[in-house]
Amino acid sequence: MLPLENASIPTDDEGYLENLNDWQPEIAALIAKNEGLTLSPEHWEIITLLRQFYQEFELSPAMRPLIKYIGLQLGKEKARSIYLMQLFGESPAKMASKIAGLPKPTNCL
Repeated sequence: MLPLENASIPTDDEGYLENLNDWQPEIAALIAKNEGLTLSPEHWEIITLLRQFYQEFELSPAMRPLIKYIGLQLGKEKARSIYLMQLFGESPAKMASKIAGLPKPTNCL
């Protein structure tokens, strides 16, 4: 559960939202804070793109499809695993999906 001012948002054991419709930017900031991250404009750019990917394909991308999609949308300089790791830590696809309110990518441990 994520505690909010007047409510709690249900999450699974790993902290992913149980209901995708519960997501809002304030929830993303709270999830990030719980993970030790402060969201910058660069984070939001990737989060927005992830949510767009999910709307388009109805799944949370693993690292390779995420990098490919970022390359198509934002250019090669941001479509690098090292860039995403600097933003989201060791498992960028997993962490970014969690913050974006999406399910855990299926092939992420």
